[in-house]
Amino acid sequence: MNDPVLRLSGISKAYNPGAPNEVQVLRGIDLTVAPGEVVALVAPSGAGKSTLLHIAGLLDTADSGTVEIAGDDLTGQSDRKRTGVRRADVGFIYQFHHLLPEFTALENIVLPQLANGVARKAAEARARDLLAQVGIAERADHRPAAMSGGEQQRVAFCRALANEPRLLLADEPTGNLDPSTSDQVFAALMALVRGTGLSAVIATHNLELAARMDRQIRLEAGQLVPV
Repeated sequence: MNDPVLRLSGISKAYNPGAPNEVQVLRGIDLTVAPGEVVALVAPSGAGKSTLLHIAGLLDTADSGTVEIAGDDLTGQSDRKRTGVRRADVGFIYQFHHLLPEFTALENIVLPQLANGVARKAAEARARDLLAQVGIAERADHRPAAMSGGEQQRVAFCRALANEPRLLLADEPTGNLDPSTSDQVFAALMALVRGTGLSAVIATHNLELAARMDRQIRLEAGQLVPV
């Protein structure tokens, strides 16, 4: 039986711990994501979903609990080890695309591959293939300022998948788009995810988008409950 791609066990996180203004954000979170499973994380702003995603993706550390990615327990590991796993196995998408404005769409997708040791020719070929999959191959040589918001976010999707991660973590990936564009861009994202078979946790407050995923969980009072 394959290991879960992501396993969180007993994850707790507080801000200003021990102070009068302590805020307990996460309270003993347990979450398992199977290979190829797409999970919707439903929560309003301020509920702690970004904190949870950052801990799951090794960008932040929990006060207690363990984080396993593809069977590898990363709890207490060195920054170098965590960075290596994050670079190879985890892709991130945010509400805002965060593309590098001085580079083209193609270059934005090539750069993380070069940082991961991929040869330029192979990196460019993968970048063009990903852009074709999300329907904007003709935008390869355009800089972000010359693209629409929806096109920019599609490039961000491609960048997140450039290094063929096992796990995709997305924080309100269409939250900055109008409803019509949001639906189109989300469909492109799901096609990418399904086409590659990777696992994903996608945070959204849009219940219609959440319903299109395999499973829905809600973050309430620092704990996960099924929807």
